[in-house]
Formats: sequence, structure tokens, C-alpha cells
Amino acid sequence: MTTVYVPRDSAATSVGADEVAEALLREAPATGREIEVVRNGSRGMLWLEPLVEVVTERGRIGYGPVSPDDVAGLVAAGMLEGEPEHALYQGPVDELPWMRDQQRLCLARVGLTDPLSPEDYLAHGGLAGLRRALALDPSDVVTEVMDSGLRGRGGAGFPAGIKWRTVAGTDEDVKYVCCNADEGDSGTFADRMVMEGDPFVLIEGMTIAAYAVGAHEGYLYLRSEYPDAAQVLHQAIGIARERGWLGEDVLGSGFRFDLHLRIGAGAYICGEETSMLESLEGKRGMVRAKPPIPALTGLFGKPTVVNNVLTLASVPAILTDGGKAYADLGVDRSRGTQVFQLAGNIARGGVFETAFGISLADLVHGYGGGTRSGRPLRAVQVGGPLGPYLPASQLELPTDYEAFDAAGAMLGHGGIVVFDDTVDMAGMARYAMAFCAEESCGKCTPCRIGSVRGVEAIDRITAGEDPEANLGLLNDLCELMTDGSLCAMGGLTPNPVRSALLHFPEDFTARREEAAQ
Repeated sequence: MTTVYVPRDSAATSVGADEVAEALLREAPATGREIEVVRNGSRGMLWLEPLVEVVTERGRIGYGPVSPDDVAGLVAAGMLEGEPEHALYQGPVDELPWMRDQQRLCLARVGLTDPLSPEDYLAHGGLAGLRRALALDPSDVVTEVMDSGLRGRGGAGFPAGIKWRTVAGTDEDVKYVCCNADEGDSGTFADRMVMEGDPFVLIEGMTIAAYAVGAHEGYLYLRSEYPDAAQVLHQAIGIARERGWLGEDVLGSGFRFDLHLRIGAGAYICGEETSMLESLEGKRGMVRAKPPIPALTGLFGKPTVVNNVLTLASVPAILTDGGKAYADLGVDRSRGTQVFQLAGNIARGGVFETAFGISLADLVHGYGGGTRSGRPLRAVQVGGPLGPYLPASQLELPTDYEAFDAAGAMLGHGGIVVFDDTVDMAGMARYAMAFCAEESCGKCTPCRIGSVRGVEAIDRITAGEDPEANLGLLNDLCELMTDGSLCAMGGLTPNPVRSALLHFPEDFTARREEAAQ
């Protein structure tokens, strides 16, 4: 029996992975070989999807990108024996530089296993972190997370251990753990790949968090645009209940915890924690004023841990190996690993997990291969649509929170969007304000009105209408939005606008000159 892996990840299925799997099952019998097709997660090398892997004595041999029409030729060329006589042959997947150079903790099983096989999960180290946590006092679990230096991977970078310690220290009988899986930033897809490729690690991380803080109920809030992830998570939660990984007696420990999946309504603002809580309570997703913070008054008014997918998916590895082992990775106050996502105009897009400190240049040029168009790189945007634009001259910046902050940048969720020299940065600045106007929850005036006025000001500047006065107005709007908005939606929208004006002023001038002609 030959085992063949074909990803079920939505990035792979969008380019024909399901049809490739069907073609393999049709073609294999002609060779006299029996095959088992396993639907795994994606390895994260999206330019090679669908990436087909064949288990051989030399390891898993990769072929990609494979189309359904390629399958007959691949089988005839000896793909099922791992033969190299085909143009799509990639060699042993674990030896490819993209895979070899990573430090995979959060993504340890993504692409390796069948995401809905509990046997696969256990065989590759699953539940080791939860078993160790359940053998410790809850306060010791919080200490491990504190010692690890884990910071929230959702964008703010707030220390996860401090949040857990705050919730654990409350006297309330009812507490909650909420995972914010409303991954809406442009150029980000790591949360989705974890949920589709290794859902049990997220369930395990949430269960550890619940045990640490004394919660017995959890909610996983998923964006509506991820139907494949919703299907996988629904099945995985059911399997976890059947196996006793969730329920009244988790792993026979006497600890009770259950988990519920909730689907959002498509609001970007629900990536902000208090808007998500409002939505979970059945209300319109709008930002709450702070204080009180969710760790004290969160879901249904009770103390609540709110973390994102990558944060919670990092927890099992921390408990398995200890907080110190995790803290040994990274630089300064940025400890552990980050899952970087390379997108936009890039030759090799995908996810790359490594310790903090790697430079943007190494990620974009070394692993991403530069622009897909082959033209010179002009700018990158890190941290989603609210992140500042960085010029090519700043690509040596190391990826750590403090270094980015000192450079006026934002690491955010680890998404990196690449632009070549054809990009219109005045247009991108306008897009930032227009995006905010579209996605604002409307609760605070600086965000709701300021973003609309920002679009109007940029349009007047680029049209050549009293540009100096309108530049002054735009700067005033940016200052007001930064200082007066209730949340990061309005508070960070000025970042891409100001950075475009700072680094690419000629684009605004060029638009004015075009308008004058």
C-alpha cells in the first residue's frame, strides 16, 4: 500500500486539489499498486499547491504544483515510487529550504497529518502539553506561560500570561475562554491554515487556558468567510468530545471544559476583542469602552481570556517543553516563534514559522523570492491594512515588536504584503481611509466621520485642490483619529496614510500633476 498525501486546505482545493485526489484514485489501479490518499493540511508553500506527497523509503517525496491533467503523466513517470523523472518533481519535502529552515512549533503538525485523525494527532505529540498541564497546579500553568514570554499574536502583542493571571485571580465562579478566529487582515491566513490543518492543537490550547484560569466553557469565534475551517472545527470538536478530550471529565482528570463554535457575520471590527464579545452575546459588533477590560468584565459580564488562534495554538508546545525552552527562541522581549505570512506581489507566497529576529529582507527576498512580477520591490505592508508601509530601504529591519515600534512600523499578525514599483501609494493611502469608513462600527466619531473626511481630503490633494491646506487638514484628521478613537480600528488607520506621505510623497505630487494636465 502506497500512501499519497493531497492537501484538503482551502488554498489547495481552490486550485484543484480535490480533482487531483480523484484523478490519483482513477489512475493508480492501472499500475497494479494499491494507494491510500490522505487529505492533509498544506505545508504552507502555496506556490507549489496542489503539492502531492508520496511516502517512500527516502521520506515524503513532493510533486507540485499538480493539476488533474498532470496526474496520468506523473503516475506513468513513476511518481508512486518517488521517481524524479518529471518536471514537477520537488524531492524530499522536509529537505526543501523553505521547510528545512523553519522552527515549527505552532505549525508542527500542519501538512504532516490528517487533521481529523486523533490517532495522527497523538502519534505526533498531541495532548502532551495538556497532560502535563493537568498534572500541575493551575497557577503553575500560568507561570509557565508567563515564563515563556508568549505575547498575543493577534496584533497587539500583549503578554498572554498577564492576561491569564488577571482572569485566574478573579473570584468569579463563572469564567470564559474565547478564541478570536476572525482573521480579517489582508495578507493573513495562518489562523485559517492552523484551523484547517491541525484543529486539535487549538482545542488543546484552549483547554489548557481554561484549566489555568478556572473556566469551564469556551467559545471559538470564526469569521463567516472560512466555511472549510468551520467544517473541520465542527468535526474536530465532536471527535474531541467523543474521545474525552472535552466534556465533563477531560482526560479523566475531573476537570470540566466544553467548547462551542460560533460563526461571525462578516464584520472586520469583530477582530477587536470587545466587538467580538458583543457579537457572541447576540448584539451588533461594536467596540466597548475600556475600562473595564475583558479579563475582569468580558463575555456576559464575566472574566474572560481572549486570545487569537496562533497564541492559543502555541500553548501546547510551551507546556510540553516548558516555558524556558520557548523563551530561549527569539530576541529581546519578542520570544518564541512567529508564523509569517508572505502575500501580495511575491514569487513564493505562503507561511513560514521561525523565531523572532529574522529580517524582512530574508523573508521577502530570501524565502519569498522577491516580486512575482520580477520588477523592483517598492514597499511592503506588515501588520494588515492598518499597518504602515515600509520602503525597500527598511527591509533589513529585524522582526521583533520593539524594533518595529522604534521604526514606526507594526508587526501585527505577521502578514507581509509586497508591492512592486508600479504601485500607486497615494491610491493605497486613500484605500486605508476608505477601508476604515467601510468597516468602522460607527460608535466613535473620530473613526466614523474622520475616515470619510480622510478620503475626501486625499481626493482633493491628488486632484490638486489647494494641496497644502488639505495636507494640513489630513494631518489634523490623522492626529484626531489616533488620539480620539475608541479602538485600534480608527486609531491605527492613520498609519498607512502617514507612512505613504512620509516615504512616497512623489506619488501624491504625480497625481496632482496628472490632474492638472
